[in-house]
Amino acid sequence: MYQIKEYIKFLLNSTNQHGVHSPFVYNFITKCLYDKTAYKAYTKLLDYKKTLENSKTILQITDFGEGSKTLDAHKRRVSKMAKTSSSSKKDAQLLFRVSKYFDFKNSLELGTSLGMGTYAISVANADATIATIEGCPNTSAFAKSQLENHGVKNVEFLIGNFNDTIPNIKNNQFDFIYFDGHHNKQATIQYFETLLPKTHNETVFVFDDIYWSKGMTEAWEYIKNHNAVTVTVDGFHLGFAFFRKEQEKEHFKIRL
Repeated sequence: MYQIKEYIKFLLNSTNQHGVHSPFVYNFITKCLYDKTAYKAYTKLLDYKKTLENSKTILQITDFGEGSKTLDAHKRRVSKMAKTSSSSKKDAQLLFRVSKYFDFKNSLELGTSLGMGTYAISVANADATIATIEGCPNTSAFAKSQLENHGVKNVEFLIGNFNDTIPNIKNNQFDFIYFDGHHNKQATIQYFETLLPKTHNETVFVFDDIYWSKGMTEAWEYIKNHNAVTVTVDGFHLGFAFFRKEQEKEHFKIRL
């Protein structure tokens, strides 16, 4: 019910590229978010998702996050996970476009899940390096095997809860960090602040499910108002945060 109410408010307050005066944000919207190109990679993403949806595997789950609103806490069918908790076709395509548009060289993903988002980031630039963290060893192992079967060779798989794993990440800087796990207000804020030292002027943070709960929306508001963040783009399902010091502080709600 919360999400329905928030989506109605979002539709009333959101816009498209018209009225956006920042060239950086205008180009991001028109050349990336609204890019209608039928990329060949979309076929790969669809094939990967179909592989997950047709899987007969049942995983024993270790969940350090907020859990699922629709799935069993301990044993989950991969096919059902792919349909309910894995990145949607639309979101996977968007992640691909964002990764391609900014040409990220070093990416970090919090929450591997079945590897749908990981795959989207990977196929955008096969020469880039990606680190992905997953709390559940069985889920991570399954995603790793699936991605390797699809020819992915540029991903480092890290296993453990985010609190313990993030401080041990060797990379000093990331071009892109995708927050897609532990949908909790305090946890999201904590991970955001912990990873701020690993940003540079062109780094992009993307937060999944910013309207998943009231707490997640409050976390998103905190991030928007943080001194380090200059520009945000709210696409309802995903929130984009930028750190470009040359940009005037502005917040946009864009219908995707």
